[in-house]
Amino acid sequence: MKKLTVELGERSYPIFIGQDLLQNIELLKPYITGTQILIVSNTTVAPLYLAQIEKLFVDYTVKYVILPDGEEYKNLEVLNKIFDVAIANKFDRSCTFVALGGGVIGDMTGFAAASYQRGVSFIQIPTTLLAQVDSSVGGKTGVNHAFGKNMIGAFHQPICVIIDTNVLSTLEDRQLSAGLAEVIKYGLIGDLEFFEWLEDNIPYLLQKTPSVLIEAIERSCQNKADIVAKDEKENDMRALFNLGHTFGHAIESGMGYGKWLHGEGVSAGTMQAVYLSKLLGNISEQDFERIVAIFQQANLPVLPPNAVEMPSEKYLDLMAGDKKVQAGVIRLVLLKKIGEAFVTGDYSPELLTTTLTEYR
Repeated sequence: MKKLTVELGERSYPIFIGQDLLQNIELLKPYITGTQILIVSNTTVAPLYLAQIEKLFVDYTVKYVILPDGEEYKNLEVLNKIFDVAIANKFDRSCTFVALGGGVIGDMTGFAAASYQRGVSFIQIPTTLLAQVDSSVGGKTGVNHAFGKNMIGAFHQPICVIIDTNVLSTLEDRQLSAGLAEVIKYGLIGDLEFFEWLEDNIPYLLQKTPSVLIEAIERSCQNKADIVAKDEKENDMRALFNLGHTFGHAIESGMGYGKWLHGEGVSAGTMQAVYLSKLLGNISEQDFERIVAIFQQANLPVLPPNAVEMPSEKYLDLMAGDKKVQAGVIRLVLLKKIGEAFVTGDYSPELLTTTLTEYR
């Protein structure tokens, strides 16, 4: 088992990574507050793991909420189902919410925990690779709005994250690839050595080789934990994690939530950011093709929707509504080179338009 720590002073918390962790209640006990536990899961994950998790909490009062599965259900209406169960069962401020699922479940459970009685504790048990390497760590929680992804939410850190790689055995291939988009991101923005390691190990990750999965998850989480510890609320360097996300979020919302997985939008969006970086003279054609190759190797899309599905005007409009826009300027994460990224609003609008029209 690997153990990392997100260093946030009194709110620091551990990330446990390994196999068979969901069978170990002793791992969880020190982080459970109170005697009431509310498990939030979805219709895909609950039949697989809810009974196993419930057995861990035999000494507690346990209730659960099963939400529909999919990004299209990440909204305020569905979020209310969590509050309904907590209030109906008189859960108090000492209760603990447990997120058992992928990124949608983690984000919604965290936001519910941040909001319920003005804040209760919650534990992340992510069951997708994407959630394990990204959304379960760092305390970003929230729901989508029809006009933008994750526009309603809060920073609310979990009290621990339990990453059991065994759960990935039931993860479908498309979801696994979607998670790899976020893994590759860490190499691109600040860890050239990790990127080079990934170039050699993507086939083993696709095969779900346990030791390789644990290595990739550990290195991804360490990269994220290091930056979150320095910039919890994304005032500076944490914004680097948004490589490809402004483009990708526009794809997700523009195509209709759920049609493109988050990681698929990030993959295509990252390639748009890399293309713009190439237009700016930062990325060589050779490195551009190298980045294309690793996403393709991971079975991820490298092109956004075509101009008929997503006209450039619609694309720009959606990007302009992104929460990373400041004073009307769309701030983007671009690459100086593989392994080094930067955040900027100082680019030619014409080059952005060129990217949206040419790179299809």
